[in-house]
Amino acid sequence: MPIDWPTILRIHGPTVWRTALAILNNEPDAADCFQETFQSALAASQKHPIRHWPAFLKRIATARALDMLRKRIRHRKHESHEEPTMLAATGPTPPQHAESQELAARLRRALSRLPTLQSEIYCLRHLSDLTYEQIATELSISTDSVGVNLHRARTRLRELLESASEVNHD
Repeated sequence: MPIDWPTILRIHGPTVWRTALAILNNEPDAADCFQETFQSALAASQKHPIRHWPAFLKRIATARALDMLRKRIRHRKHESHEEPTMLAATGPTPPQHAESQELAARLRRALSRLPTLQSEIYCLRHLSDLTYEQIATELSISTDSVGVNLHRARTRLRELLESASEVNHD
């Protein structure tokens, strides 16, 4: 049975877009990620049936977005010795907006420094709101492994964010 791509795109496209934009916070990069996600999904669907389209597409979008984020940060560090800056969601006041931007940039940098599996699990859980069971199914790992890796990711993110905070306050 052929796959109804227009329907899949209409139903799941907005979720893929939000996932990519939440990680990358850059519309051109999110658009590239969106396209790469559906290209990868097409290739994968030709090899095996997809059990759960929403989780499958979120996983691909998360992985592609994290790859793009890592490349962007490596590229910016290579071009300049300055820390990369990325915009984040606005706050109600200028000081809150600036703090929010700084925190979002630090979180993105920290996510890019995690092992791939940990960053994927973290994003699938906290940005895509998947359950441990859904993540385990999509990544073909146990729910225990999801929990362990999520705990390690949170711990490492906390360390990275605290060390970045200490550097900024010195």
